[in-house]
Amino acid sequence: MQWRREDLHVAVRDPAAASMNFLNEVAARFPDAVSLAAGRPYDGFYVADDIERYLQVFRDHLAGAGLSASAVDRTLLQYGRTNSIIGDLIARTLAVDEGIEVPAEAVMVTAGCQEAMIIALRGLCVGPEDVVLAVEPCYVGFTGAARILGIDVVPVPEADDGLDADAVLRVAREVRESGRRPRALYVVPNFANPSGVSMPTAVRRRLLEVAAEAELLILEDDPYGLFGLDDEPRPTLKALDREQSVIYLGSFAKSVFPGARVGFLVADQVVVDAAGRSSVLADELSTVKSMLTVNTSPIAQAVVGGVLVESEYSLRVANRSKTEFYRRNMRALLAALEQEFGDDPRISWNTPSGGFFAVVSVAFSADEAMVEVSARDYGVLWTPMGFFYGAGGGERAIRLSCSALEPPRIEEGVRRLGKFVRDRVS
Repeated sequence: MQWRREDLHVAVRDPAAASMNFLNEVAARFPDAVSLAAGRPYDGFYVADDIERYLQVFRDHLAGAGLSASAVDRTLLQYGRTNSIIGDLIARTLAVDEGIEVPAEAVMVTAGCQEAMIIALRGLCVGPEDVVLAVEPCYVGFTGAARILGIDVVPVPEADDGLDADAVLRVAREVRESGRRPRALYVVPNFANPSGVSMPTAVRRRLLEVAAEAELLILEDDPYGLFGLDDEPRPTLKALDREQSVIYLGSFAKSVFPGARVGFLVADQVVVDAAGRSSVLADELSTVKSMLTVNTSPIAQAVVGGVLVESEYSLRVANRSKTEFYRRNMRALLAALEQEFGDDPRISWNTPSGGFFAVVSVAFSADEAMVEVSARDYGVLWTPMGFFYGAGGGERAIRLSCSALEPPRIEEGVRRLGKFVRDRVS
């Protein structure tokens, strides 16, 4: 039987996913190119032998809590509780690292943060009139998840300080006036992907006020919060939240290792049924998870749990060496950009205060065709910012990532990029 591609769901033809596949294909065809496109963590941090140690730490933790050897085996090897076996450890870690105080039952462990997004979207958006707002440019994983679920994403333009909170209020009102219902706003307050932009604390507080006024939940995604260029405190929206307006989305991909595929969401909002019985939103969302993945791999959770126990419930402590590495890399990237383009008024870039990404504005259309030219003829890969806009935007900007390389390779990549860019504008 032969099918037409047009007869498959629109998610199969998602242009954002196709764009990322294109980058992977170009990287495979030009393996000697320096990739300033890849946003993955640095390979050198991961040693497979560590897995056994973390598993043993978690097993010892369970035994210390009074579980028999057979009960420990069942915890790791049988189907587990839908929401988690390490929710208490995550709640404790969030309290230590972020000042987020939530009960363990408000934590749901997911198969990566991507599943957390899908569960939150599916649980919150009831009918076709329900939409979500998202700061644009936006991480394609979120817009792709919404597209799979048939949920419209309404953009809110990003500002230099991450967000104009009053623009959120304006867009939410416009959505209501059109007969639709804005259910949530997706934001990455710390070192956002793709822009690297962060929100000042005052903007975060104003956004929480707007969320309450607009009756919006905030989906706060925080994969990069540990990796600032300094130790300046950057309070999460969830830590500042006094109205239970924030669902916090977390990931261990950068802070532990990506192959664990363990993320989580924190949803402590109170839900009341017709009979007046109350529960927390995370428990209500467990029905969605049970139909997706049943439960997140207990073995993967145990490995992450071992990391949390060993670090005495502080990922900031556990990630000190990673934080220093990524700080060094971002400084190397910004210094290389200054060295290469500092005297060229046609080229500009932002200066993120942490994270993995920076954005360079150029004087030509930076599209897929240019990526291929750059990789083939100049030996450097980057990501078009146009990939992160839903309906046009970012055509003359590129995203650079500094996370996966050593500083000398970053510097070489920027030198190659400089020749490519100058040849386009000369």
